[in-house]
Amino acid sequence: MKLVLFDLDNTLLDGDSDYEWAQFLIEKEILDRDEYESRNQDFYREYQNGTLDIVEFLDFQLRPLSEYSRAQLNQWHEEFMKVKVHPMITQAARDLVLQFSGDLVAIVTATNSFITRPIADEFGIEHLIATEPEEIEGEFTGNVVGEPSFREGKVSRVNQWLNAIDLSLTSFEETLFFSDSINDLPLLDVVQTPIAVNPDPKLLDHARLKGWEVLQLHRKQ
Repeated sequence: MKLVLFDLDNTLLDGDSDYEWAQFLIEKEILDRDEYESRNQDFYREYQNGTLDIVEFLDFQLRPLSEYSRAQLNQWHEEFMKVKVHPMITQAARDLVLQFSGDLVAIVTATNSFITRPIADEFGIEHLIATEPEEIEGEFTGNVVGEPSFREGKVSRVNQWLNAIDLSLTSFEETLFFSDSINDLPLLDVVQTPIAVNPDPKLLDHARLKGWEVLQLHRKQ
């Protein structure tokens, strides 16, 4: 059996769910455009450049979750899936996931689990390793539980998950990780088969240097 790990944003998705969630709330006038839009774009650029301060970003991204009821957030998320997420799911991505239906598959993403759990379900992927927002009595506090699933944190979180099910990275005939981002080098470096998917320029250069497979999953028409 193989261990197959997928990054989510700009890897399985043809776009970024974290960025689009904030844009969705701005477009619905739930978040103030003047206050949030430029910051959202700045954080996204920092992520692409590999310079994102994850603590500062999570404060920005999780605070709105604490300001509304879970019921209201769930209702908005259903609409978000329809108008933002479904158009980012390509048949090529669905087909890629299906190739590994007999293996242990997980999504490993820095995006928080409130946003990403329904997306993982859409792909039929049970196991999700994501940044976990804190909840008290079912409502979000705006804080994070545990280590964010970001950069080296992805490696730690994957190891913790595997240990919890009495496995390790050495338990499999092959370990694979698909990602688009230079931020994911720590996890790409520890699997046997790293695959760069529509990689950002820094990751593309690194993948070519290392001789990694480069997959163009989302070809622009």
